[in-house]
Amino acid sequence: MKTARLLRSATFRLALLYMLIFGGSVAVLLGFLYWATVGVLSEQMDETIQADITGLAEQYERRGTPGIAAIIGERIRKDPGGRTVYLLTDPLRRPLVGNLDSWPTVEPDTGGWITFELVDRADPDGRPHLARAKRFVLQGGLNLLVGREVRELERTRRMIVNAMIWGIAITLALAFAGGIAMSRSTARRIDAINQTSRDIMSGDLDRRIPAGGTGDEFDQLAGNLNAMLDRIQGLMEGLGHVSDNIAHDLRTPLTRLRGRLEDLDDPTLAAGDRTQRIDAAIAEADTLLSMFNALLRIAQIEAGGRRDNFATVDLAAVLSDVAELYEPVAQEKGLNFSAHVEAAETVSADRDLLFQSVANLADNAIKYTPAGGSVTLHATGRSITVSDTGPGVPKEARNDVFRRFHRLEESRNAPGSGLGLSLVKAVAQLHGGEVRLEDNRPGLKATLTLG
Repeated sequence: MKTARLLRSATFRLALLYMLIFGGSVAVLLGFLYWATVGVLSEQMDETIQADITGLAEQYERRGTPGIAAIIGERIRKDPGGRTVYLLTDPLRRPLVGNLDSWPTVEPDTGGWITFELVDRADPDGRPHLARAKRFVLQGGLNLLVGREVRELERTRRMIVNAMIWGIAITLALAFAGGIAMSRSTARRIDAINQTSRDIMSGDLDRRIPAGGTGDEFDQLAGNLNAMLDRIQGLMEGLGHVSDNIAHDLRTPLTRLRGRLEDLDDPTLAAGDRTQRIDAAIAEADTLLSMFNALLRIAQIEAGGRRDNFATVDLAAVLSDVAELYEPVAQEKGLNFSAHVEAAETVSADRDLLFQSVANLADNAIKYTPAGGSVTLHATGRSITVSDTGPGVPKEARNDVFRRFHRLEESRNAPGSGLGLSLVKAVAQLHGGEVRLEDNRPGLKATLTLG
């Protein structure tokens, strides 16, 4: 079953394709080697035979039939093994001199070349082997046949052909085995991803895809998927916290709103008191609407729905607008308020969201800093920092304060919805940046950095 699934896998098909390509490449290479050896040797042999014929023809013109017969006889005596083939015949192809008993019966090709079987007289078994020769007609109608036996050439050719066959066969076998091994390795990695996915779908949200530690593409994929799973799990946990916090934080204002609306049914209620309670109920309703609008805005920002509003924004101008809005509020509370700009850059951003984020940081700083303290706004580079001398945020709680509706125990009674820092974080992520909380000694220093 596993083998059948492996053979149907995409990785095996890819390995098979590479096997065929590699096998074809080896075949082309061996074919070139065959041509470079056997082909070159054959050409050299033909050139040697042609040169021999040309020399004998020249000797025939100078010395006639007796002279060429003497030369052929001398060469035959020097080559008793019959490596070179000579045969001189009359016009009727009756042998005059040579080491062949008769003219070969094979018809020559268009170039006058013939390939025929030759029996080596020195071979006790009398086994035939091939010879290659060329016919030349001398003056007077004499036929001259000059050639060489090609036993060594045929042995070389067979050796190279066998090497080609075995080379291609071994190459394909190794490539097939390598393809199987590679497919199994890839299949194991993919099975691990699939198994982890099934476990997560079954409800085990803490499962993560194991990495091989090689740093290859699968490890990168596993890292990206695990990061995505961490993000999804964080969003789901955040959704659970949001639901709990909504139920907790909205219960009190809804209860107060219901109580005020019930009080309006009191027939003894004076007109002034009735108007006062209606205004209070409207204020409670406005608070609830503001909280829901903030939630919707955060959700829209996290979904990336505000990128169409990006434009070139001057951070110094944003800081100046926030300072102009909150400086009177800080002075009214008895705080020292200052704003500084140091080489602030222009960035591509949603100006309204950026202004709202810095305003939220400034509002929190003013809200939690006691009278006599100080609040400072500072813009530099691509960052805006809001520092205060208030109680600050404990280090262990700095990640929690960015959750929706999360509020520290000591600030539960202060006005607010617990959504301000959630909005700041969402805006920072939308702009590819981050928001960081640090000790100001005393107080808190919040830095919003854009990417």
